[in-house]
Amino acid sequence: MNRILAMTALLFLLSCNEAENEPVAVKPPLRPDSNIIRKEPNNPYVSKDVSAMDISYFPDDYPVLKMTRGISNPPVARVIYSRPHRQGRKIFGGLLKWGEPWRLGANEATEIEFFRSVTIQGKRVGPGRFVMYAVPQEKEWSIILNSNTYSWGLKQDSTKNVHQFRVPVQATPSTVEDFTMVFQRTGTGADLVIAWEDVVARLPITIK
Repeated sequence: MNRILAMTALLFLLSCNEAENEPVAVKPPLRPDSNIIRKEPNNPYVSKDVSAMDISYFPDDYPVLKMTRGISNPPVARVIYSRPHRQGRKIFGGLLKWGEPWRLGANEATEIEFFRSVTIQGKRVGPGRFVMYAVPQEKEWSIILNSNTYSWGLKQDSTKNVHQFRVPVQATPSTVEDFTMVFQRTGTGADLVIAWEDVVARLPITIK
């Protein structure tokens, strides 16, 4: 009996040593994604989306003018979009495939609203709100205005395309980490500047 107990104890000790020497399985890190939701430790009410929603106006100082001067006229245009982060990823030609539609941001479809008539590449665009998306190529993007508003993601329905424009792309002087859309004033109106990674595209908007 004592011999059996001794053998059992020896086997137990050997199994413990083997377990200690076994390598611990390490889970691979999660792949970075533009729409990861982070829990705020001190906010039990809502999660935080790292691709925050943003809004750009033309004129770009419109919110300040409205607050400080009490102007009542609407802006010329505004764009509402979510801003994904690059997070070390290859964006154009990688995450975003050439020739495939892209929502110009993350989460909900990007929307542009014109509060007055403008001209873009010789085409008259009347007041209204549009979903705006792009089809990127290496040297040129197609920028499309679509009437399928209030949609999540990009529910592409080409039968609702209203206007389509082709704009050249250029290299940025430095890497743009956060996807950015902003209006820059020109002599005839403004360019809607669209920049991410090492690429920038400009949609020219003429105001008369």
